[in-house]
Amino acid sequence: MRKYFFYLISIPLLMHCKPEKNGPGFKPGEAWPDDQGVHINAHGGGILYHDNTYFWYGEHKIEGSAGNKAQVGVHVYSSGNLYEWKDEGIALEVVKDDPNHDIAQGCILERPKVIYNEKTGKFVMWFHLELKDMGYDAARSGVAVSDSPLGPFNFVHSLRPNAGHWPVNAKDFHKSPVADTVKEKYCGGLGCLPAHVDTMNILGRDYEKGQMARDMNLFVDDDGIAYHLYSSEENSTLHISQLSEDYLTYSGKYARFFPNRYMEAPAIFKTSKGIYYFIGSDCTGWAPNAARSASANSIWGPWTELGNPCIGENAHLTFLSQSTYILPVKGKKDAFIYMGDRWTPKNPIDGKYVWLPIDIVNDRLEIRWKDEWDLTYFE
Repeated sequence: MRKYFFYLISIPLLMHCKPEKNGPGFKPGEAWPDDQGVHINAHGGGILYHDNTYFWYGEHKIEGSAGNKAQVGVHVYSSGNLYEWKDEGIALEVVKDDPNHDIAQGCILERPKVIYNEKTGKFVMWFHLELKDMGYDAARSGVAVSDSPLGPFNFVHSLRPNAGHWPVNAKDFHKSPVADTVKEKYCGGLGCLPAHVDTMNILGRDYEKGQMARDMNLFVDDDGIAYHLYSSEENSTLHISQLSEDYLTYSGKYARFFPNRYMEAPAIFKTSKGIYYFIGSDCTGWAPNAARSASANSIWGPWTELGNPCIGENAHLTFLSQSTYILPVKGKKDAFIYMGDRWTPKNPIDGKYVWLPIDIVNDRLEIRWKDEWDLTYFE
């Protein structure tokens, strides 16, 4: 989530103490203790399933507003049942002795995701990276790699996506000379561009240095090809990029979708019928908004918007959460879990998690609030 507007969600904050232990099952929005009895610290996270174990990676937060920047790194937890999580420590540490390093302490490191490369045997982490003291101007992607899902992950590089490459669905005007009215940077939030992005040439502006990449996710398809999806073009347009075979950089093949729709918090999954589904959000800073969904028969589109998948009280605010990942439940056909964050920017360590089952009804997504539920829902 881009932090251009600093709002505080009007929900009770979790005090930084050991919460009461949950019973078996999920209790969305409540404190979720790990094996040490401490609330799980893995915000903006994602899940990797490997060797019969789930690994949950997320942003490690600290108390106070300083926790909105990366002071520690990426935390990892492990679980065999998705309910109970073991604290496995810090998978990727920020660099504390070099203020000029790309992931120096105090940078902005968001939405870490990890995938496994069957060909190389490596675990590859990608994350949205903003260089220290640059606000949100860098709009880069960071990459780290490890021989173990628990880390330590070693930083490889950071980069702007697809420098010197046009998307497969680029229009002729994108390849025209960039107009003088196109500035080097805009504020990056909804309404920052003076006109519809397709009447401008943000794509062309960033052609040589690489496209912008902010809120992001990863997806590995059935054929082993991996994709990086991210908010680009001053957050106005979603890009989906095919990664290289080693998952460490871009292949140069990518496409742009939902131009001028300002989609953040992208997440994607695929059903047994071969249909791809997307869930994202509007750009409203820390404040929650109505989720968005879309479907396609190919990851390359065309994507058809399906509206807000949430149903019930607070559905217009995605149950006071924002999407971070869609989790396929291993061993259950077409069983998917919506993973969302409740952001608390005044004390980010207190942020809670909203996990809810996703139903697919008449080829559309439905997410309903549940105070408590478990995996038997999918039986």
